[in-house]
Amino acid sequence: MKRHLNTLFVTTQGSYLSKEGLAVRVQVGKETKLRLPLHTLGGIVCFGRVSCSPFLMGACGEAGVSISFLTERGRFLARVHGYTPGNVLLRREQYRRADREEAAVAIAGAMVAAKVANARTALLRASRDHPENGDPAALRDALIRMDRCLSDVQRCDSLDGLRGVEGEAARAYFGVFGHLVTSQKEDFALRARSRRPPLDRANALLSFLYALLAHDARAACEAAGLDPAVGFLHRDRSGRPGLALDLMEEFRVFLADRLALSLINRRQVQAAGFQVAASGGVRMDDATRKAVLVAYQKRKQEEIRHPFLGETTTVGLLLHLQARLLARHLRGDLDGYPPFIWK
Repeated sequence: MKRHLNTLFVTTQGSYLSKEGLAVRVQVGKETKLRLPLHTLGGIVCFGRVSCSPFLMGACGEAGVSISFLTERGRFLARVHGYTPGNVLLRREQYRRADREEAAVAIAGAMVAAKVANARTALLRASRDHPENGDPAALRDALIRMDRCLSDVQRCDSLDGLRGVEGEAARAYFGVFGHLVTSQKEDFALRARSRRPPLDRANALLSFLYALLAHDARAACEAAGLDPAVGFLHRDRSGRPGLALDLMEEFRVFLADRLALSLINRRQVQAAGFQVAASGGVRMDDATRKAVLVAYQKRKQEEIRHPFLGETTTVGLLLHLQARLLARHLRGDLDGYPPFIWK
């Protein structure tokens, strides 16, 4: 069973990472800021102008520690990892299923259903816990639309149909996302989802968390022996980790959105920590980015009972468990893929 290991996030611009014995050393200028034993790490994520020594890259490759390079805003650039043997029979079956519409719909449909169900649960909890916030009629309307989407998923027999249902559910959910914000409503208003670039503070926070989630989903696919580039819901595109994006759909609301709302509502992030560029794009400053990373790591260490396996695990291992369940389904050990449904 995979252990929950730490991820080292490096956000200080100009940092240099090198190998020192069996540890990773982080330097800024000539000053050593941090040393961490390599065996305690599951991955290293570098934001912006952060560089690594070739010797550290080699050691990380041998130890199974991936190094990801992202822009300061969190857009993925590149990833360095060692040999991933996987299982050729498992990957061949993954490719065959992805090429067969009926088989791909069965897996993608389970993922979309879980995404819609988890979003619906978030709205139900909000209407129950904070009935005084927002417009109850708007929330009820969004829930009705999402119930309809759940029914539509069961009837879909094409990937394009599933993508249409997923898009409709996302519009219903984000249309009332602002009702889940209980403090700093004006500063973190989200009227529509915007990505490249994010045009408000809430979108900037969500996009950053989604980038972290995508990194973890890709690592989970590779650890399970799956090809992260070949998905079922997301179309193949050069450089896009389709399966990782498929897998993270089940966790957007549960992990990223809930954490974003918690940070806003508890005032752990504030408007002053976001900057607006000349292009209109919004980005976090370094202190806010670090606060978000600390909260993300802390959230991943929380314990939860897996709804299908019935075992207690950490939130950070859920993606790995789902990737392994998908691999078991592809091998024929499970009749269907059991997605993660938040209860």
